[in-house]
Amino acid sequence: MKYILPFAVFILGMASSFAQAGRLEGQVSFITTQNVYVRFPSTEGIRAGDTLSLAESGRKCLLVQEKSSTSCVCSLLDDCSLEKGTQIVATPHNEVLREKPKGLVQDDPAAFDLVRQPAEALKEDETDPYSLQEIRARVSASAYSAFSDNRPGRHRFMSQLMVNADHLDNSGVSLDINMNYRHILDEGASVPLASNDLFRVYGLSVTYEASPTLMAVLGRSINPKFASVGPIDGLQVEKAFRNQYVGAIVGFRPDIYDFGFNPDMLEYGAYYGLATNGKIFRSQTTLGGIEQRGKTDIDRRYAYMQHSSSIGNSLYFYGSAELDLYKKIEYTTLNEPRLTNLYVSGRYRLSRDLSFTLSYDSRKRIIYYETYRSDLDRFLDDDLARQGIRARVNFRPAKNIYSGLSYSKRFRSDQQNKSDNYNGFLTLSQTPFIGGRTTLTLNRNESNYLISNIGSLRHSRTFMRERLQTDLYYRLVQSDYVNFTNTIMQHYAGADITYYLNRGLFFSLTGEFATYDGQNNYRLYARVVQRFHTKRKR
Repeated sequence: MKYILPFAVFILGMASSFAQAGRLEGQVSFITTQNVYVRFPSTEGIRAGDTLSLAESGRKCLLVQEKSSTSCVCSLLDDCSLEKGTQIVATPHNEVLREKPKGLVQDDPAAFDLVRQPAEALKEDETDPYSLQEIRARVSASAYSAFSDNRPGRHRFMSQLMVNADHLDNSGVSLDINMNYRHILDEGASVPLASNDLFRVYGLSVTYEASPTLMAVLGRSINPKFASVGPIDGLQVEKAFRNQYVGAIVGFRPDIYDFGFNPDMLEYGAYYGLATNGKIFRSQTTLGGIEQRGKTDIDRRYAYMQHSSSIGNSLYFYGSAELDLYKKIEYTTLNEPRLTNLYVSGRYRLSRDLSFTLSYDSRKRIIYYETYRSDLDRFLDDDLARQGIRARVNFRPAKNIYSGLSYSKRFRSDQQNKSDNYNGFLTLSQTPFIGGRTTLTLNRNESNYLISNIGSLRHSRTFMRERLQTDLYYRLVQSDYVNFTNTIMQHYAGADITYYLNRGLFFSLTGEFATYDGQNNYRLYARVVQRFHTKRKR
């Protein structure tokens, strides 16, 4: 027995030595907005496309994009969060690992020279303000037609352009575009719009990063730290100080009728935030204030809060709130607080096979005292909070079986517009005998005026080495209206075919047949989408 302990120590020491010999240890040297840089004694045996892990937990967290002789440029995987100095582990390939003599720096001419940053070396207190150019774009065109036995046909065409061009020419300049055009054909007076041609710009902005801690955005853009404000036509500036940041916005709200530019709807504000980026706990909290005007008078003034956090890989939380601070009735101005928006959501992932989600929201009608001056009486009389609660559980009872149940409730204090919704689904990722993916969904909704039951079955499968994807579905809807004595039954059957010409270009065609009370309806939807993705190397 007296030899057992020394022998066990010897075995553990040998195992540890072999384990260390099969991996490389490094640490995060600095972090930019797009990349994470990891320094190793040597990158021999590491290749582009490899994954790097956290030394503490072993979790795969980084994807190697490029490397030099002693450093790797990586992108984050999933929701990993790192800080400078985090220990990283790489598992090299089968090349022979040779330790370099201390003090000797060897250059790798075949790779971009990471060590030749400003000042010819990456010092501990330096950061790289620019990243590699990466452009993602999506162009689509679609056509929709609906036919009926007893109604005129409806037809519309739509095209969309989305571009995210990050760090053009490897600089601090980025471009974002999101716009679409829709044309409604042969609708005439049945369309409650001034024109059948609708052009919408949802995003059109230029971002300039003067450094990793200072950025400015000009144009129409949504600030992710101020998401509920919506698009802002103007200038946004943000400056970070370690784990804190401050920002300011000045611009205009889009027009409420045509979503165009409106110089009469001025808005401005500022915000402060705090970010925590630990190994286990990560969070971001933003507090701010916004004032919006209708021409020269105050339309709305409110305070805003947004918070998101996660603990490990299991618990996630999000919350936002808006507190209105201004009220103007006739000629009387008051600064009474009014909670107009509250939303909280949490998700707990017990394991890979079981997760829970719970959310609550309370919303009041937003009152713009200048824009809707003629409707103030009606808005103030109906100042009740529309509240909602939702609970969902997703679980995987077997390897190829996924399922979930959810319940949501909408209500307000006068019991009007209340509803209860029950939903459940069961998915077979590998359907026995026929292959493909099959999903069964059941839904029941109960409200003041309607009780509906919906059952649907969908089967998806790919062919031709996943170039061709097909979907077949059937849906049965049973509706009981309070004012009707008869139960209404509706049947829907449809098919969708998508063909991928290459990795970026695909075409899809969807057809649906619906029948109700002897009436037959037909819908046809066609779409072609082209995606682009390019990334420049140094």
